[in-house]
Amino acid sequence: MDSDLNDYVSPSQSSPSMSTNASQAKTTAENAAMLLTKPRLQELVREVDPNEQLDEEVEDCLLQIADEFVENVINGSCLLAKHRIQNGQPNRENKVEIKDVQLYLERNWNLWIPGFGTEELRPYKRTTVTEAHKQRQALIRKALKKY
Repeated sequence: MDSDLNDYVSPSQSSPSMSTNASQAKTTAENAAMLLTKPRLQELVREVDPNEQLDEEVEDCLLQIADEFVENVINGSCLLAKHRIQNGQPNRENKVEIKDVQLYLERNWNLWIPGFGTEELRPYKRTTVTEAHKQRQALIRKALKKY
């Protein structure tokens, strides 16, 4: 972020104090934007296993993965909302709706979070069984009966 600020400022306007202020703002913004904090992560780990302790590097890595996941979901949901609004639904507000997030999670991560958005029952999709598969199963059953 520090380099981003300096991109907009000419070298003559840049100063060490500006760099310090930018780094302090970056730290404050990172802490405010963090959805999962280290204490909360430690609490979640204790819920799974009270005796487990994570290394500092592992905690940082898990926090980074969580932040990247949330960022990816937000970006993907925004793209879906933009697409939905542009294609045939002119009376829609420019908002990301729950169904956009659900669609992104379902399509990209195979995640379905019940209790949000539509309350429709999701039918279980049975895979189709081919005739060749049925014949193989019959042969296996027949071979197992011999023993």
